[in-house]
This record gives sequence, C-alpha cells and structure tokens, in this order.
Amino acid sequence: MTRREQVAQLRADTRVHYNCCQSVLLPFCQVCGLERETAFKLGEYFNAGMRMGAVCGAVTGGLMVLGMAGAGEETVKRFREEVQGRYGALDCAALLKRAQDRGLERKPHCDAVVEEAVALVEQLLLEEGRQV
Repeated sequence: MTRREQVAQLRADTRVHYNCCQSVLLPFCQVCGLERETAFKLGEYFNAGMRMGAVCGAVTGGLMVLGMAGAGEETVKRFREEVQGRYGALDCAALLKRAQDRGLERKPHCDAVVEEAVALVEQLLLEEGRQV
C-alpha cells in the first residue's frame, strides 16, 4: 500500500480520529524508527495548529518526519516553501480561512493538505537519497 493510500485509509477511519499531524507521521513510522502507537501519541496535540490555529498539523508532521529521517536544512526549507506556495499559508487558521473563502469544506481541504504533505515529504527524502 502506498503512503497516499495509507493516508486515505487513516482519514476515512471513523472509529479513530487521526488528526493531520498523526496522518502524516503514521505512514512514515518505519522511516522514523517509531512504533505506530508512539507516532500516534507524538502527534496527538498538534491538531488544529496545536489547538490554537498555529502551524498546520500536516506541516508539523512533515517537519517531524524530515527531522527524524535526517533531512538537511535546505530540504526542510524547501518543504515549508512548497507548502506555503501551494496553499498560501502555513498556519491552520489561515489555511482554513483561505479554504472557506474558496467554498471548500474543512475535511476535504485538510485531507488534501495531508496527502500533499505526505507526497512532498516522500519526494524530498527520495531526492536527498534517503530510504523511504
């Protein structure tokens, strides 16, 4: 199963709420050397921009994965710039406002940001020659 498929499965699971951060972290557990339960707990309070509209959980999760995988500073900078360029913001509150202004519902918008973050992290790690 691809990481995108894993994300879709997590985001569709109605038994457990996988927040944006957890949904980025969990598909990379092996790369990060984390047990699934540890990754779940690690990302638990990074939903909704640390529950105060700050940095998006998908961005935070992506940064966690890049850090655990040993990505270089330029790769991390590129990740932030790519997300900023695609969505016009990095903060959850601003991202949600922009989505609302475009008539997008919250869940599909957040699902798309999570999927893009996972794909981008995977791409950047591959470009760095890291095993993913």
